[in-house]
Amino acid sequence: MVQFKNRYLVMEILVDPNRETGDPDPIVLSGFNVTKAIKDSIQLNFGECGLASSLLSFQVKYVNPITKICIIRASRDDHKMIWAAITMVRSIGRCPVTFNLLDLSGCIRVCRRKALECDETKFEQYKLLYGDRVTPEIEKSVKSNFERIKALEN
Repeated sequence: MVQFKNRYLVMEILVDPNRETGDPDPIVLSGFNVTKAIKDSIQLNFGECGLASSLLSFQVKYVNPITKICIIRASRDDHKMIWAAITMVRSIGRCPVTFNLLDLSGCIRVCRRKALECDETKFEQYKLLYGDRVTPEIEKSVKSNFERIKALEN
């Protein structure tokens, strides 16, 4: 029996600080938005064949809209193409963004650990930055996202 091998990318989504909107967070990140932006980039840069071959195992496993950390699954054969397409994503919706690779692994457990560590650190920075504007609803949402990371499996 042949096992299907994957790679997991832990990415940080950096919203452009030079944006023209006055909102502190003009974009709502979701798995759908991130998936659509990456698929559009794959199709634009690698064509229909590249998109079709990458869709076999491509999946955005986790997105935290507060800390802007995401985990992306790709097949071992296509992970470099997907990584290249991710680096060419310049916007999600109308908001300019860039992606930063934090970790690349063949095991979801290692990526879970790294994503949880990065999420906790980024949320502490978020609390320091926004101070009293961090509502109990935001804290509850982040805690539920931490639980979602801990429950991630193949």
